[in-house]
Amino acid sequence: MSGREINLDGGEISVIKALGFGSAEVNGEDLMTRLGGDLVPAEIMDTLKGLMAMGYVEADKSSFYNTDEFRVIHFRVNSGYGKDLREALSPQQKPKKSKRVRRE
Repeated sequence: MSGREINLDGGEISVIKALGFGSAEVNGEDLMTRLGGDLVPAEIMDTLKGLMAMGYVEADKSSFYNTDEFRVIHFRVNSGYGKDLREALSPQQKPKKSKRVRRE
């Protein structure tokens, strides 16, 4: 799968950017602080559940049902998808193949 095949909506993009691509984990409390202006807690939690279901985000707990549970969970971008997600967030044009044909 390449970055071009990953389609993310605005909320998912915001969450991925807030998590970052380093190996560091971000707890739910910090994530809500980083995204406070963009998304309400319920949207953040729903978005994260979707990203976790797709495998793009990993957490130390697989389920959470309220903001108190959410605040203490640690999240991180799945390193296996890191390159593809990075490409999906900032797509760059691939150079066009030359149409010139070598004749012998």
